[in-house]
Amino acid sequence: MGNITLKQVTKSFGTTEVIPPLNLEIVDGEFVVFVGPSGCGKSTLLRLIAGLEDVSSGLIEIDGNDATSLPPAKRKLAMVFQSYALYPHMSVRKNIAFPLKMAGLDAEERERKVEGAAKVLNLTNYLDRRPGQLSGGQRQRVAIGRAIVREPEAFLFDEPLSNLDAALRVNMRLEITELHQSLKTTMIYVTHDQVEAMTMADKIVVLHDGHIEQVGSPMELYRSPANVFVAGFIGSPKMNLISGPEADKMGAHTIGVRPEHILISKQEGGWKGKVGVSEHLGSDTFLRVHVDGMEMLTVRTEGDVDLHHGDEVYLTPDVNRIHKFDAAGLAQ
Repeated sequence: MGNITLKQVTKSFGTTEVIPPLNLEIVDGEFVVFVGPSGCGKSTLLRLIAGLEDVSSGLIEIDGNDATSLPPAKRKLAMVFQSYALYPHMSVRKNIAFPLKMAGLDAEERERKVEGAAKVLNLTNYLDRRPGQLSGGQRQRVAIGRAIVREPEAFLFDEPLSNLDAALRVNMRLEITELHQSLKTTMIYVTHDQVEAMTMADKIVVLHDGHIEQVGSPMELYRSPANVFVAGFIGSPKMNLISGPEADKMGAHTIGVRPEHILISKQEGGWKGKVGVSEHLGSDTFLRVHVDGMEMLTVRTEGDVDLHHGDEVYLTPDVNRIHKFDAAGLAQ
């Protein structure tokens, strides 16, 4: 089982409170992603769950048992670090087997578990190599393998893909998602990349300045952001947020409309503007449009659109997909 519950958990460094009182429930088998900008407290929160940091107050329960004061080794959790944390002088086989050796397992049992993890992670042909002979993606798989053999109640990932190039990130993202579907073990994953969050998570926890802004499935956050922060953070490209006369017309302090929910035309529309930058990606085109009386808006259209810098265009937002927010930034 991998149920993890946080009750009124706080963390302070000296007089600075980085995690205000926080409640969160993670259900066994979920893939939960902590996402937010740098400094929002997501890695600190993960380290509190792992036991690598002490809570200042509050309660952490693992499978209904108080784990607040338990040392990391007794929490039955496995952490995968951004830096891989592999032993460079050991082979892949010995790196994966190391926690089993420390736990006192006999050589035959260690070998059985190492072979099993290597098969799952496509590392069988690399077991006798050292980390320095592997690519970044392969090293990350070794780090995951070392976690798998411990058969933990939950896996904790601290920005594991941030050291990889773009192509490897995509591949490893898919591999970790498939691994979760295979193992069906609780996974908590920290990232600042909301695309990773949207594509991998069963449940996303959006953090900002230590506060939980919203918890929900990827599509819940996309369709019904609780406030301006979540609206602007979830979605790529990010939502256009508009204040002033246009928002006033709709009885809101701020309105939000996603780039993919704006129709663009050369003939007619509600908002007139000029194309500033056009990014042609083949399958999509992103346009930055200077709109009269507003800030620059981003528009996303399907396919390759023949619009370029300086072209006069008209924009029409989908009225059924406009989000409204009050003066406090909360959804109306």
